Amino acid sequence: MAEAADFQGMSPSPARRWLRRTGALLAGAPLLAGLLQLPASTAAYAAPKADSTGSGTVGVSLDAVSPSAPTDGDTLTVSGTVTNRSKQTVTNAHVDLRLGPSLSGRSTLDAVAKRGSYQPGIDGTPVGGKYVTKFSKLTAGVSQPFSISVPVKELDLGSDGVYQLGVSLSGQSATQPYEQVLGIQRTFLPWQPEAADTKTKTTYLWPLISTTHLTAETGSNEVQTPVFRNDDLAKEIAPGGRLDQMLSLGSKLDVAWVMDPDLLASVDAMRDSYRVQGEGDTTTAGKNQKVAQAWLDKLEKTVQDKEIVALPFADPDLASLAHNGKNVTGSLSHLKDATDVAADTVESIVHVKPSTDFAWPADGAIDPSIVKVATSAGADKVIARSDSLRETGGLPYTPSAARPIGGGTTAVVADAGLSTAFQGDMSRAGSSTLAVQEFLAQSLMTNLQEPDNQRSIVVAPQRMPSASQAQTMAQALTALQDGNWSQSQQLTAAAKAKPDPDATTRVPSASSYPSSLRRQELPQSAFEEIENIQRKLDSFKVILTNSSRVVTPFGRAIDRGMSVSWRGHAAEAAIFRDGVERYLQVLTSQVRLIEKSETKLSGRSATIPVTVQNNLVQGVDNLVLRLTSKQPTRLKIADGPYDEQPIKVSGGHSQSVKFITNANANGPVTVVAQLYTEDGQAYGTPVTFDVDVNEITPTVMLVIAGGVLLLVLAGFRMYTQRKRAASRQAEEDPGTGPEADSLNEDAEGTVDTEDTDATDSRDGPAGESGAESGAGDPEHPGDPTPDTAPESTDPSGTGERVDR
Repeated sequence: MAEAADFQGMSPSPARRWLRRTGALLAGAPLLAGLLQLPASTAAYAAPKADSTGSGTVGVSLDAVSPSAPTDGDTLTVSGTVTNRSKQTVTNAHVDLRLGPSLSGRSTLDAVAKRGSYQPGIDGTPVGGKYVTKFSKLTAGVSQPFSISVPVKELDLGSDGVYQLGVSLSGQSATQPYEQVLGIQRTFLPWQPEAADTKTKTTYLWPLISTTHLTAETGSNEVQTPVFRNDDLAKEIAPGGRLDQMLSLGSKLDVAWVMDPDLLASVDAMRDSYRVQGEGDTTTAGKNQKVAQAWLDKLEKTVQDKEIVALPFADPDLASLAHNGKNVTGSLSHLKDATDVAADTVESIVHVKPSTDFAWPADGAIDPSIVKVATSAGADKVIARSDSLRETGGLPYTPSAARPIGGGTTAVVADAGLSTAFQGDMSRAGSSTLAVQEFLAQSLMTNLQEPDNQRSIVVAPQRMPSASQAQTMAQALTALQDGNWSQSQQLTAAAKAKPDPDATTRVPSASSYPSSLRRQELPQSAFEEIENIQRKLDSFKVILTNSSRVVTPFGRAIDRGMSVSWRGHAAEAAIFRDGVERYLQVLTSQVRLIEKSETKLSGRSATIPVTVQNNLVQGVDNLVLRLTSKQPTRLKIADGPYDEQPIKVSGGHSQSVKFITNANANGPVTVVAQLYTEDGQAYGTPVTFDVDVNEITPTVMLVIAGGVLLLVLAGFRMYTQRKRAASRQAEEDPGTGPEADSLNEDAEGTVDTEDTDATDSRDGPAGESGAESGAGDPEHPGDPTPDTAPESTDPSGTGERVDR
């Protein structure tokens, strides 16, 4: 390995090779002599340990390498901890730096990083001398820190390249009473002491992307107070939060800012009054307005005069759309809307005009359908990754990122090794340090592959780096941008760079798409639900006098329902979509018909009122109310089976509409009231009620009149009979004088009073009283029974009446 140099610029000098070989032989001589002096049984036991000791007895953590890429005159400081993982005390322990050979290709970096136990000859020789940290003993289970500083000149580094740097702990224990390497940690030391003649142009994407925070719900006030799913966004943008650190770290770097406009819109919505969903249907007032304002102010200052790439609003999942959504009518139109609104959203908040020419599928994985969907909304550059668009021509170097893939589309292929360098847990210093050193080593190795061929390399990290990942990225980029082999470049420039003629331009087939990514996609049913929401929204917005109050929040909520951030969170995505649909249903139900009870008509022609109620804040228009008779031969609405009237109701009001009806027969008839939009689409739930026709015909009127006449005649006959009876009584018992006259007058007055009461009351009790007075007279018939029911006084419905 020390002699390997399979590409230009990596050949160590002959003197260097001779010194290394001699050092290896001298280091091995004492060990060989000791083995020859041991008894046979002991030698048989010890030899395997000398070959591969350090298999985890002592753990070595490499917490810092400074500087990460040293140059002439620097002092290299390596620090970390060693931990005795065994159950025995380690004695005579010491930590050494081991400088390994110059590595000969990017593939060897991966091999070194994956190597396990110590391997003599391959893991290099100790620097030795005073550059050692010694421990008299390491107690079992105990960790000890170490730090070794050595001038770079003492490392005797040769030509430019990447060297293996190891930190090992050697010692002995009671059961193994001889010195051996008990643990080792390897990393890389990039060595480019002077500026390279040709530097690699490097573009690093710095993503400002978050998960979905805003709901479709807004307040009914004039400013439409937004409602958030939770207050997690405030934690991200607060001082020390993930997004706050992304801003602070990125402000010191030369990077391409990649933004999701939804994030900016969500923070902007927090600047004023906002609410946060709680348990059930409750909401609480948000309290982080100052935090949001401070973050946006900081963002605006940071990105002035910087390159900004705006993704489509809410960062839609292009692969899910291509694989599961394109067969659902209307799904692709949402991508176009999300792209159209992106630039305006970003520019209105940070006052920098962004580029919207780039599409970024999840993990840079592409196939023909993804490319087609990605470019359908106007983007002509697709950010892919080299582990998707793989090289098939056996190139011995990493080609430039730009690749023409047909149809006027450019694939900007990010380097997979550099792009995935900071995934995983970077909260531990050991992991972070190793990631930084490997990133720098990969970058330098790329430059050394073709030192005279300047190339443009793009790095596209994970979409939402954690705070620790962002810190590690910034540390690596700072070292890279201060180094001697790389220079920063904008993303738009990298996309326009001259393509390498030998680089692959063939988009991989659909079968090559990773199954692990396909399992995370939104299913087709998700897009069907989204389109169902869109249809309901389309039906609702046409009746509104100010449709933007509804179209804008729901349109953006639909975009959020397709976000790539739902990958791996299918249940949460379904809950979000259900919430959007439920809230839309709540709003549409605010414009409705008031339920009606049974209505009774007493006559051939009458009017039926139907009431439309609007509980929305804004007015509704472009509605038609249709009243339909299910039996038009018996009951007509106007002159036919139905009648329609336009509806216009102010916000918070109701309107009653009267329909003229004509009855041809008695009895109940079912009537249906239904609202329609002007284009003929049914709106809301119909109201069905019965109309009971109870007409008073001329025959019935004659019968009633005859009954009244008989009643009058009966009363008159009773009156004359009583007068005659009074006269006979006066003749049989004639009285003289004033008393008799007075008696006659009193008797006559009494009869007159009773007759008047009977005649005026015209009801049953009054008739019975008259029969008693004339008991000796023949009986007379009472009132005839009517052949129809009297007119009903039942109410037609709340606040309504039937007018004849």
